[in-house]
Amino acid sequence: MSTSPSPSNITPIAAGRVRQPLLPRELSDREMGLFIGASERREIARAEVIFRRGELGRSMFVVESGEIRLEFGDGVPDKLIGPREFFGELTLFIGNHTRVANAVATAPTVMHVIEQHAFEVLLDTEPRLLAQFMRRSFSYLVASEQQLIASLKRRNEDLMVTLDSLRQTQTQLSTAQRLVQTDELTGLCNRRGLYTYLEQLERTQLPGTTLGLLLIDIDRFKQINDRNGHLVGDQVLRAIAEEVQNAASPCDLPCRLGGDEFALLAQVTGAEELSARATQIVSAVRALRFPTATDSLGVSVSIGASLCTNGNDWAVWYSDADCQLYEVKGQGGDGCRTPA
Repeated sequence: MSTSPSPSNITPIAAGRVRQPLLPRELSDREMGLFIGASERREIARAEVIFRRGELGRSMFVVESGEIRLEFGDGVPDKLIGPREFFGELTLFIGNHTRVANAVATAPTVMHVIEQHAFEVLLDTEPRLLAQFMRRSFSYLVASEQQLIASLKRRNEDLMVTLDSLRQTQTQLSTAQRLVQTDELTGLCNRRGLYTYLEQLERTQLPGTTLGLLLIDIDRFKQINDRNGHLVGDQVLRAIAEEVQNAASPCDLPCRLGGDEFALLAQVTGAEELSARATQIVSAVRALRFPTATDSLGVSVSIGASLCTNGNDWAVWYSDADCQLYEVKGQGGDGCRTPA
């Protein structure tokens, strides 16, 4: 297969000649130059695997020359990615993203790898160009949604989460806001997302509900890391983040405050419902097992809860829930304490 010239050798369009519209995954000259300037160049041999389906993605890729095949499986047709085209961009848009295909080189390929931190620098330095690139990419992904869903033989939860994130991004947040408000490891909101939620709470809270806060802390997490390594520790964090997400309603905010501490801001009818949410998380985490760890590791969490009274702020709500959490920790953990 013939290869495209490198961006530095691209000949400008002659005067009066009309440029053809870009293909869905084709980069403009400016985009190509921008990404290559912020990337790591990598030469890939024929049949070499770049990543596998199910792996957690952290990079976007741009093909300079050669060809990459994306193999989706489950009856979904493969896709070929050629020179000047990109793939794997979702991990830069919404944080950690599970790959939904195998990526394999079908020919000797020169590829450029753009990491998350490099992409964030580009957002700061070239926001307008990056916004145009991201809007085009989002439009392509959303347009493909129905075709992908119809082709899948089984529900792909990671894809559905991604598509839902795209809809939320288009209707509620600008792309830049979404990027800076998401925890990279777990995909939950971070502290920035929490503060944005609190600022909008007056107009988003449902009638007849009160706000409840659950503070969730992993029991003996340092021992988990020391005995099993940080890769297993990260696996534990992601699994618990998923259980916190499962206990949240669409109007709630699950987030990772940092380290091994999570929070769930829930719009509930009262203390009884808040207690039920806490019990759900404790039970679900208790049932988790991690066979890759030592002795099929089991984990537990401690949860403190408070009802967020009007007129107080986040610091007061956090302090109330933290006191309850301290009581649970003092009794050995693996439980919850909620308001009477």
